[in-house]
Amino acid sequence: MSVIRNLLQIKGNTIVWAVEPDNTVLDAIKIMANKDIGALVVMSGDKLVGIISERDCVRKVMLQGKQPAETLVEQIMTRAIRVIHPSQTVEEAMELMNSHQIRHLPVVDENEKVIGVISIKDVLRDVIYRQREKIKRIAEETK
Repeated sequence: MSVIRNLLQIKGNTIVWAVEPDNTVLDAIKIMANKDIGALVVMSGDKLVGIISERDCVRKVMLQGKQPAETLVEQIMTRAIRVIHPSQTVEEAMELMNSHQIRHLPVVDENEKVIGVISIKDVLRDVIYRQREKIKRIAEETK
């Protein structure tokens, strides 16, 4: 059974990209585009206060006729943040993502420090890898 810690190790990227609540949505969009990521954690100092995604930017800004350069992150960020711990399983992450219809989960340690972010893509990659390995084992057993 895979745990979230393994996903972070496989990703190999230990940088947590973040914005502050008083950054503009345009700032957030630029970071996401530059880093080719779909969400940013919102940090106030070292405290996790929200998360903002590309979807938030489109649905809560663009489709409502607001200007990204004039809208602050804190105005559209999700405040009810779901998080996961490194020792939790990939299955727990899938359940959390599915039940709350979210695509990104901040990973926090025992001190509530953000140590990474996983996406549904990371979770699916792990599931697919484990399924392929299982199929290989079954095929080898039946030879």
